[in-house]
Amino acid sequence: MAPKKGVKAVATKKKTEKVVNPLFEKRPKQFGIGGALPPKKDAHRFVRWPQVVRIQRKRRILKQRLKVPPALNQITKTLDKNLATTLFKMLLKYRPEDKAAKRGRLQKRAQAESEGKTVEAKKPHMDQSTLEILTGCYGFL
Repeated sequence: MAPKKGVKAVATKKKTEKVVNPLFEKRPKQFGIGGALPPKKDAHRFVRWPQVVRIQRKRRILKQRLKVPPALNQITKTLDKNLATTLFKMLLKYRPEDKAAKRGRLQKRAQAESEGKTVEAKKPHMDQSTLEILTGCYGFL
């Protein structure tokens, strides 16, 4: 194809051939069975790591891959000491009533009913602290 008008032709470089000495043949190494030893590879990945390290790495990968529901994820992180003490003080108010307190409450209610007064049928507030109640996952964990 002829060069276009106004465009200079680019000079092609000639490849210089290397002088090959016939006394030295180029023979590639054969790494097959019975041949040359292969070059050293970095076997860092294939080391048998301690069990603690393997478990940590697997846990990290699992946490990246799994989508954890928010209700479960909030109990994976622990509270600092100050916040934990205030939380436990608050939860003391809402702890479930013991047998003696329940018996007393029911006796007062029975007395009020026998006297003909209006009876409050309210149970005291209690905290819901089981995992099933928090997450709503019954038998799926």
